[in-house]
Amino acid sequence: MSEPAPFSLRSIAVPAFGPSLLFGIGEGAILPVVALSVRNLGGSVALAALVVTLIGIGSLVSNLPASVLTTRYGERWAIVGASVWCALAMAICMLVPHLAAFTLGVFMIGMASAVFNLARQSYLTEAVPFHYRARALSTLGGVMRIGLFIGPFLGAAVIPFFGLAGAYGVGVIALVLSAGLAVGMPELPGERPAAALAAAAAAAASDVAHRPPTIRAVSSSHARVFLTVGIGVILVSAVRASRQAVVPLWADHLGLDAATTSLIYGLASGLDMLVFYPAGKVMDRKGRAWVALPSMICMGAGLLCLPLSHSATTLLIAALILGFGNGIGSGMIMTLGADYSPVVGRAHFLGIWRLLADLGSTGGPALLSAATALFSLATGIFCTGLIAIVAAAVLGYWIPRTARHPAG
Repeated sequence: MSEPAPFSLRSIAVPAFGPSLLFGIGEGAILPVVALSVRNLGGSVALAALVVTLIGIGSLVSNLPASVLTTRYGERWAIVGASVWCALAMAICMLVPHLAAFTLGVFMIGMASAVFNLARQSYLTEAVPFHYRARALSTLGGVMRIGLFIGPFLGAAVIPFFGLAGAYGVGVIALVLSAGLAVGMPELPGERPAAALAAAAAAAASDVAHRPPTIRAVSSSHARVFLTVGIGVILVSAVRASRQAVVPLWADHLGLDAATTSLIYGLASGLDMLVFYPAGKVMDRKGRAWVALPSMICMGAGLLCLPLSHSATTLLIAALILGFGNGIGSGMIMTLGADYSPVVGRAHFLGIWRLLADLGSTGGPALLSAATALFSLATGIFCTGLIAIVAAAVLGYWIPRTARHPAG
């Protein structure tokens, strides 16, 4: 068997990762001011909280339509279209001083996010050889997080001069640049070995003849994956989404001031962004389980220790453990989705995969809120930690322990 063709992530870095960085900057710029904008337009605090959740809801309900759009128009043009759509949504939020229009714009941002995220994952799955896949997708997740980290600072820099509209202006500019960069993305490579290409073509022809690649067909033929590893994906997403709330909430419980809380959260986020590439390299060389399990075990340990913290120092230690666990898991869900996705119907598979992840992201904070309301914040955090341990067990049992493709 011949060695894989030489490949370097640098060769596709700008066209593949540039749009993701810019999209993250655009979203990051507006996320801190959405609730404030609703209040400025006359909405109540409860309505402001509801509008903020519309980004997640828009993404949740758009995952399956996103797979249809990506299948029809291709990954590159789906990324371009999502960037333009998101820029339009932010322009509506910025220019139309009406609460209903603003609400629609926020929902449109969620829709665009679903299409963009699915298309970029599908593109890299096709464009990058399997032996580089985890590094590519971990880098993709890390780049998006860097964008979300930079965005609020850029928004904060212009708000003193242009008001809240300035943050949306930053978003529009970033998204327009993202669309322009995505237009220049190279066509998906087709230089697979002739034997593999012929086998894939034969399999595709057989699959198309007997089972058209519809969402229903893909969900049925891959039901076992969705009901095994997919359950782990839901649990991982629930833990990750809850992580964003537990550190500030426990800091408030301890009576720490806002500056100290921000510093702790920022240090944890900084560690999060430092470890994504080494983790991807481990997944490529050793196997997905070598990162999936430590990621969830670290996050579970951090969450279980969090309610035991009683000072800024001990809270920082727990937050750093959480940040490290979350950071090494960057791209993990995307990598597993890419591994299990079929050649025919890949976009539909990934749409369902992302739907599972979004269900977890929605359900995790809801469970934390319910446990806190019924018992206490410490109980809610402890339950979230247990979910992380269960996620580790599920992923450890079902995913392969080597770098071999699951279907290989």
